[in-house]
Amino acid sequence: MKRILVTGGAGFIGSHLCERLVNEGNDVICLDNFYTGSKENVWHLIGRPNFEIVRHDVCQPYWAEVDEIYNLACPASPIYYQNDPIQTTKTSVFGAYHMLGLARRTKCKILQTSTSEVYGDPSVHPQPESYWGNVNTIGIRSCYDEGKRCAETMFFDYHRLHGVRIKVIRIFNTYGPRMAQHDGRVVSNFIMQALRGEDITIYGDGQQTRSFQYVSDLIEGMLRMMNSSDDFLGPVNIGNPGEFTMLELAEKVIALTGSKSKIVFRPLPSDDPKMRRPDISLAKEKLDWAPTVPLEEGLVKTIEYFKRTL
Repeated sequence: MKRILVTGGAGFIGSHLCERLVNEGNDVICLDNFYTGSKENVWHLIGRPNFEIVRHDVCQPYWAEVDEIYNLACPASPIYYQNDPIQTTKTSVFGAYHMLGLARRTKCKILQTSTSEVYGDPSVHPQPESYWGNVNTIGIRSCYDEGKRCAETMFFDYHRLHGVRIKVIRIFNTYGPRMAQHDGRVVSNFIMQALRGEDITIYGDGQQTRSFQYVSDLIEGMLRMMNSSDDFLGPVNIGNPGEFTMLELAEKVIALTGSKSKIVFRPLPSDDPKMRRPDISLAKEKLDWAPTVPLEEGLVKTIEYFKRTL
């Protein structure tokens, strides 16, 4: 049994990670300030003898004796991180700083969940880890993009200066049960609009592309990265290389829900990437990892979840 700290553990992704770690017999501390996370996401774990939940903001130090840290704490959808951009930057940077300090003191391994947003609006397609990105440093998405880029820098500096055992992954668009209904992400937006019979809103002409991975694929990639050889630090892309336009996604959601929703178009927001697709060659080589859940299969499970929440 390992004692594992998961920051942001009551969030969409964090709750799935906590569930997997608890079910594997680990002693799990779920740390969350509930800005975007929810107790409902981990309610089924409360009462398990190897699970505890702690209300805490990673902008402040936290001390515990742990064997591993998964650092997920940060708002990850535009509605939330643009609502309080300064807090978003602080969470990314101060959160990384405090968790790295804890990892240094306890000599434990720590995994940073970075993001495909570090690539910005990419001029290279698909995006390999060697690509340095095309990011606006002063735009409305910069609090998240630059906060995550700075956190990556801090992770590697702590490794070089203090020998902290780090792991860095870059997460591409992820979807699945426990997504918040109103978090502004495209999958949850489309599904909720379709289930309510509302117009499905596409920003721009609908030809911009994204790659969507089901949450269970991501969790498997995270665990493989944490358990990989100490000489493989990352960063490594964890995402599904299947690429779909926003129009294709909207049409799939309408078909799978049986909705009579119409598609409407609105102006494209500032700094919205025109294309996003991971090169996962490194994950295949180093982690023997690749996604296994097709988009339609994952959408069906996600739609069923949202039907239950309405």
